[in-house]
Amino acid sequence: MTSVIVVPVLAIDGPSGSGKGTVGQLLAQRLGWHFLDSGALYRALAVAADAASVDLGDKPRLAQLAVDMDIRFVPRGGGDVVDVLLNGQEIGDRLRTEESGRRASILAAVPEVRRALLQKQHSFRQMPGLVADGRDMGSTVFPDAILKVFLTASAEVRAERRYKQLKDKGFDVNLRRLLDEIRERDARDAGREASPLKPASDACILDTSQLDISGVVERIYGLLQQRRPG
Repeated sequence: MTSVIVVPVLAIDGPSGSGKGTVGQLLAQRLGWHFLDSGALYRALAVAADAASVDLGDKPRLAQLAVDMDIRFVPRGGGDVVDVLLNGQEIGDRLRTEESGRRASILAAVPEVRRALLQKQHSFRQMPGLVADGRDMGSTVFPDAILKVFLTASAEVRAERRYKQLKDKGFDVNLRRLLDEIRERDARDAGREASPLKPASDACILDTSQLDISGVVERIYGLLQQRRPG
């Protein structure tokens, strides 16, 4: 009998600003696994739609764009820096704008787009393993993940983190507006019909409000060691 090799997946979900992206990148580097930032897929699609002048209400064209776009995450040296390439062009800075985030949240609520991106997300599952972060990685995309973690933090803490991140990159941002946008995005993500934001039934829920990045990484790494076979 031929045995089937199952590629292990660590799924990290949570709302915007919970730290899942940075935590996921650091864990992927530490484990030597591949990395998927599913939120970047939707942001990249928002960038691609803008470049192609595709209206966010044009579901068939958006779905086709999602299928056709070539997106890659390329580690840059050490640390948690990952370059995002869309059709061969680096688009990291364009992904991090609040407008891209707003448009991505709208796209994420479109069932046709989610279906189109599902196969692309599955293609990242390669040996020796995958760390996938997003909002429905454990609940929908990789329901057989060996560990599912749902990171959370108060909206105020997440807004302050986002504010500092954007200011450090030279963006002109307003903390009050960021907080309002995060609350609006939370409500939209939790209320959407397709894969609403919520922890998987078997996820470990971790509040990061009082934890630094290294503390979260160590906590999840420890949980993973308990789940890995052998």
